[in-house]
Amino acid sequence: MNNSLLFDFTVDKAVKTVYITREFDAEQSLVWDAFTTPEILDQWTAPAPWASRTKYMNFKVGGKRFYAMVSPEGLERWAIQEYTSITPKTNFKLYNAFADKDENPELPGSEWEYTFSELNGITTVSIIIINESLARMEKMIEMGFVEGFKMTIDNLEKVLTTLTKK
Repeated sequence: MNNSLLFDFTVDKAVKTVYITREFDAEQSLVWDAFTTPEILDQWTAPAPWASRTKYMNFKVGGKRFYAMVSPEGLERWAIQEYTSITPKTNFKLYNAFADKDENPELPGSEWEYTFSELNGITTVSIIIINESLARMEKMIEMGFVEGFKMTIDNLEKVLTTLTKK
């Protein structure tokens, strides 16, 4: 892990928003693929010892990803994401909500915006998460969102290192 890479994680309860900025020592197209390809997403988007399992994903405006985080005991925590905007290789937005196994969303949800840029081989990913309610945001934080997200980003860094060596 390159400890000199930027990782900023800010929670602003006043506006129900989380701001995340993270640099990766990888090309922008590879980092983009890691966020938009289900086979790669499933390698890093769940904090250990949980695993991610995508049931389906259609990465296009109006398309959806339906996936579960699965515990070692088999407990499933489902989420559904609907893509609302895509600018290839540089930006996409989605609406995210927890869901049951039958794809019924648990509202309220949150809007996520991902922006990708590269400078001198270092790709920066900026993520803005706007929650529909402060209660939802506080529940996510209580459930370990901050720690879990940091773990998944560490997972992503390892996956990118492996993919870069191929």
